[in-house]
Amino acid sequence: MAEINVVPYIDVTLVLLIIFMITAPLVQTGVDVDLPQADTVAVEQKHEPPVIVSVDKSGLFYIDIGESEYKAVSAEVLLRRVRAVLRNKPDTQIYIRGDHAVEYGKVVTVMAALKNVGVPSVGLMTQSFQ
Repeated sequence: MAEINVVPYIDVTLVLLIIFMITAPLVQTGVDVDLPQADTVAVEQKHEPPVIVSVDKSGLFYIDIGESEYKAVSAEVLLRRVRAVLRNKPDTQIYIRGDHAVEYGKVVTVMAALKNVGVPSVGLMTQSFQ
C-alpha cells in the first residue's frame, strides 16, 4: 500500500510561514507622516500598486513607486518619475499623503503639478476616525 507522507511538507510550510511572519514587518518602510483625520470610505484598490507622493511636515517630497528606500526628491524629479510611471502604466492610481502640519499650499502645488503632467485624477490619503 503506497501512501504519500505529508509530514515533511507540513514542516516546510510552517517554517516558511514563520520566516514570512518575521520578515514582513521589516520590509514595510515609509515616510513618517501624521495624516489628517476624516470620515472616509476605503478606495477600491486596482491590481497595480498605486504611486504615493508624500509631503512631510517640513515640506519635503517623497515618492513611493516600489523602491526600497525613501529619499527626499525635488519637484522636478518627482514629476519626471510620475510621468515615466504613467507612460508605462497609464491606469496607475496616484495618491498624495500630506502631513497634518504641512502648509495647505504645498499639497495644492503638488496636486496642480501632477495634473499638469497628465495625471487624470489625484487622491488624497487621510486617516479614518478611530
